[in-house]
Amino acid sequence: MATIRLGDKAPNFTADSSIGKINLYDYLGDSWGILFSHPADFTPVCTTELGTAAQFKGEFDKRNVKMIALSVDGAASHLEWIKDINEVQKTNVEFPIIADEDRKVSDLYDMIHPKADSTLTVRSVFIIAPDRTVKLMLTYPASTGRNFYELLRVIDSLQLTANHKVATPANWKNGEDVVVSPAISTEDAKQMFTKGVKEVKPYLRMTPDPTL
Repeated sequence: MATIRLGDKAPNFTADSSIGKINLYDYLGDSWGILFSHPADFTPVCTTELGTAAQFKGEFDKRNVKMIALSVDGAASHLEWIKDINEVQKTNVEFPIIADEDRKVSDLYDMIHPKADSTLTVRSVFIIAPDRTVKLMLTYPASTGRNFYELLRVIDSLQLTANHKVATPANWKNGEDVVVSPAISTEDAKQMFTKGVKEVKPYLRMTPDPTL
């Protein structure tokens, strides 16, 4: 089984889902994507996660991001589970949940870690750019729910740094100052970033968010 690394092409697949058969690339189109796996249907932490993801849909839409969940149970089970999610989380799950009973997608993305559980997927997250490359991977244990505020923060960083010669510092949030790329001299940076460049150290230069 090939290991997926940052910058690799996200493996394409066609699979059944809660909204019918879908192809990953066709579904994403020219959007960014988040593919996230869940150990099983009707599990408590997953119920809160999928409900939260649905509540965040407007924020992901603003960023041109489509969500795709995955569980090793079947599509009919997913549909029953979605009823529970909508009820207890007061939301409406509209994004697809992949039915991966044969574990094909789970194996393709190395979502099953046998030392954690030999049959259920861990809580994997893959952020996929419009060019189909993998930009971020996170792996949580089954017992720990994901932080969707962090996923939004990471997407903001990925989209900003894809278009500007900057990086984002620790705990950065959208709109805060960013780090000038080390590949740019301070002289060039001052011409490029007209809102100002603060040199903390020769290798650490800060500038306001260039998109604001």
